Amino acid sequence: MRIGFVGTGTMGTPIAGCLIAAGHRLTVYDIRAEAMGALMGQGAAAADSPSEAAYGAETVFTSLPGPNDMEATALDPDRGILAGLRPGGTYIDLTTNAPGTIRLVAEAARKRNVAFLDAPVSGRPPNMTVMVGGREADFGHSRPLFEAIAANVFHVGPSGAGCVAKLVTQYLGYTNFIAALEGLLIAAKAGIDLGVLARIVPVSAGQSRTFDNIPRSVLTGAFTSGGTLDIVAKDIELAVSLAREVGAPASLGALASDVYKRAQARGWGQEGFPVVARILEAMAGAELRSERGHE
Repeated sequence: MRIGFVGTGTMGTPIAGCLIAAGHRLTVYDIRAEAMGALMGQGAAAADSPSEAAYGAETVFTSLPGPNDMEATALDPDRGILAGLRPGGTYIDLTTNAPGTIRLVAEAARKRNVAFLDAPVSGRPPNMTVMVGGREADFGHSRPLFEAIAANVFHVGPSGAGCVAKLVTQYLGYTNFIAALEGLLIAAKAGIDLGVLARIVPVSAGQSRTFDNIPRSVLTGAFTSGGTLDIVAKDIELAVSLAREVGAPASLGALASDVYKRAQARGWGQEGFPVVARILEAMAGAELRSERGHE
């Protein structure tokens, strides 16, 4: 299949690589020309704009930092994806996005007779999870592409449903991370050995994938696991905004969002998100460190 792929960053490059490995012909575009190099080395062609990447493609993917980037990339009247993608094509957005942006772009795609699927992802390809919103027939048509990049493929519901599912999972994970840090600070202030506690939590009621980041990234002082602080802060704020939109409680998320924003204000946005622990450590007057935490 002829595929356009826009956004060849940390996530886009390995996802596009999976599609190349599955035998598809890719034309790729990124605002940073150097970001396309690895995929060109795998046989992808380079485009000069999103519309050029979309021209002649049967399906176009975007994997972008956030809603504003995706909206501009999709809707620019001269250089945008919908300016280049022909009627009958499919547009798949992998971005962790805002429901309002999804609705806007989905309607624009519909007017051009282009199928649109919101399909945010979690994890790393090819073993990641993809959550898809859109018409069931469009999902069925594109399912082989999803199975080439992800181990777990879910059709969540109509357009926007994939976006909602992703924001909820981000809310759960990164709000939980703040709660886990607070719990460890309670232990530290009370004099408990954090290395021992780090081995207790995974076999107790406190276990979670989110907590698993703490021994290797916080107790060591490395702060390097997972995505950047900027990405996590953006996702939590989108999730809290969604809660307000639908009238759901999100008090814990609002508090967590405030902590991530404080860390951003310190200039740590491009560091690993676990660096947010330093905000809570300063508030508690204690550090979360243990040489035994990552044993």
